[in-house]
Amino acid sequence: MTGAGGDRLLGICREQNTPGWLQQHGTRLPQQLRTLIDHEDTAVTIDEFEPTLVPGLVQTTDCTRALIRQADTIPEGEIEDRVAARLGRQSLFGRERIARFTFYVHEFALRLPVGGPEVMFEQSRHLLRKATRPYLTLRVVPASLGGHAAINGAFRLMEFAEFRPVIYLESETAGVFLEKREQVAAYRRILGLPAQTALSEEESTELTATLATELYAGREGYDDCP
Repeated sequence: MTGAGGDRLLGICREQNTPGWLQQHGTRLPQQLRTLIDHEDTAVTIDEFEPTLVPGLVQTTDCTRALIRQADTIPEGEIEDRVAARLGRQSLFGRERIARFTFYVHEFALRLPVGGPEVMFEQSRHLLRKATRPYLTLRVVPASLGGHAAINGAFRLMEFAEFRPVIYLESETAGVFLEKREQVAAYRRILGLPAQTALSEEESTELTATLATELYAGREGYDDCP
């Protein structure tokens, strides 16, 4: 791995010589976010489970803004910086070397009206368009499955060509990177649950379109999806 991105990630790995580290969110663009961007930039596969929200890498501008605005921990003057930073991470999809993404999204995340009906309808359309890309797989976990180990919280597994895999967890105030083998193995097992039980890609897009239409039916201009 060469170049500035590889050097940054190598530096991160050397500095964090205690496997598993926590970086607190600061003001403006926190170091935690810069570290996450470095990881996303060099990962070859990213598998993410989201029980309550549409994953950040496939959010629309309005959905992102609504989520960030609702977070009491972020000052009003920093909201647009955070929105721009999250949307800027989506430039990964336009690069020549693109990681392979698999998003396991719980049905509840598609039903939660973040920002209101119009925002979520457009978010659903955006998600459906992204799901047609060859590098991205969308798998919806239906609510009918009930509770399971993965439902405890969102996480992502990032794997690299030259470095150990990393698990990333995020809360309102901090991001946690886990790299101990037993930690990664535990989350890999948990990820196997939605991988085995989620709807197929075709079924997932059908459910996403159906929910978008049913939840917002009757709103002028929002009757057909995608």
